[in-house]
Amino acid sequence: MKIGLYFGSFNPVHVGHLIIATHVINHTDVQQVWLVISPQNPHKLSAGLLNEYHRLHLVQTAIEGENNIKASKVEFTLPKPSYTADTLIYLREKYPQHEFIIIMGSDSFSNLPKWKNYRFIIENHVLFIYPRPGFEVNNMINAKLEILDAPLLEVSSSTIRNLIKEKKSIRYLVTDVVKEEIENNSYYR
Repeated sequence: MKIGLYFGSFNPVHVGHLIIATHVINHTDVQQVWLVISPQNPHKLSAGLLNEYHRLHLVQTAIEGENNIKASKVEFTLPKPSYTADTLIYLREKYPQHEFIIIMGSDSFSNLPKWKNYRFIIENHVLFIYPRPGFEVNNMINAKLEILDAPLLEVSSSTIRNLIKEKKSIRYLVTDVVKEEIENNSYYR
């Protein structure tokens, strides 16, 4: 099976993440998208990061009823911080029957040469790149990539967290059930 791996902190998961995942399912030959929740991204500060199990629960809540989008906690058992190359090696060993495609924004792609073992990533995986405002795709590293004609959304988890802190509405930025979970548990206050 061809599986798209969409790595992220998902702090919190928002409609932009879900739209990209759905776009990949609807417009490529990828059969499933796994939202891989990273407990600790080596390129981001962990301050303000909701517990990984709470973030996993929010992702599971957001995709409930979806057959082709799955929440993955594979990085929860791997050493921290989470390095994509290490996760890919683990997944390739555990699921040799699957082909893994990496889904990332053009912002992440522009930083790829700074990632641990990025050569392994680009030599062994196709990358599906979705546009992010202000980040053009320059494939100077000769990665095997496909640029997705995905909707261009300026929704970010950090904006959502700030809105919550300011006691402003996050309706339509996250699914209703995720909004309810965040409010009921006072996340990001």
